Amino acid sequence: MSIETKNSGKFEYAEAGEGHPLVLLHGLMGGLSNFDDVFHYFSRRGYRVLIPKLPLYTLPLLNTNVSSLASYVVNFIKELKIAPVTLIGNSLGGHISLIITKNHPELVHSLVLTGSSGLYENAMGDSFPRRGDYQYVANKTKDVFYNKEVATKELIDEVYSIVNDRNKVLRTLSISKSAIRHNMAKDLVNMKLPVCIIWGENDNVTPPDVAKRFHDLLPNSDLYWIPECGHAAMMERPLEFNQILEKWLEKVIVRSNAG
Repeated sequence: MSIETKNSGKFEYAEAGEGHPLVLLHGLMGGLSNFDDVFHYFSRRGYRVLIPKLPLYTLPLLNTNVSSLASYVVNFIKELKIAPVTLIGNSLGGHISLIITKNHPELVHSLVLTGSSGLYENAMGDSFPRRGDYQYVANKTKDVFYNKEVATKELIDEVYSIVNDRNKVLRTLSISKSAIRHNMAKDLVNMKLPVCIIWGENDNVTPPDVAKRFHDLLPNSDLYWIPECGHAAMMERPLEFNQILEKWLEKVIVRSNAG
């Protein structure tokens, strides 16, 4: 099921449903379709679900970094007047969510991290995919998942097109380097809001120890594991992901409404 986007000012985004706002943030080589199942599931269950298209390849090169992307999402939330929101971030999207939570806690009701960077990640192994080598790119893309069949030809072709576009490669590297520099370990202890950590037990990009570290450092966090699952749990095991998230959201939203 496809996700249609619309525009509001400088923002392109998808939106559906009514209720408590969920803002979904994709990863560095991801896109809106990564959250296809989450988007359609929760928009039919009493939530307003939004996915901004992150300007990964359109910012000036000097401003192409994780902090600028966080500022972009902050402006998106303010423009649509939807705060406080639940931020749901995968990989780089989780890192962006953490920066927003640190700098603008008034905008964030709760936080969901899945395969999040911010502490450590092994984005493409020890090297960036070789341009022109389709099989290498295919293998690296498949390594993101436990079930290699999730890496469809369409997904592999998308990654291949990125690594063969000089503009996109430069910006991808710039964001990756800025994310490594922007370690959040010292900031997490000050984030008192409810945090849901959903992690694939077989994540090779942000290994299980990363999830445990997040759980140890975030004072109000719950950690859930999904077996036989890699880096993008919402893509690879959407049924389990949505069930875990729905129960957790019901708990924290009811609690905050009661308060």
